[in-house]
Amino acid sequence: MLAKKPIDNGPSLFYSSLSVMLNQKHPLYILADQVNWSVFEEAFAPLYCQDNGRPAKPIRLMVGLLILKHLRNVSDGG
Repeated sequence: MLAKKPIDNGPSLFYSSLSVMLNQKHPLYILADQVNWSVFEEAFAPLYCQDNGRPAKPIRLMVGLLILKHLRNVSDGG
């Protein structure tokens, strides 16, 4: 019995780079490359406990959301 040849459906979503799927000319994409994220990592890392409680969200995510909040002038609730 012959083994079936795998069907090539083109690049897989699971193996594609996110940068390929995003619009690299979008202002927020460009801004993300301009921010020195390590400054935030170093500043906020001491405020997180590494071995107690639930794991924290990544600092870059939290800072990025705060930047978006201010750029879009949106409220965080109440």
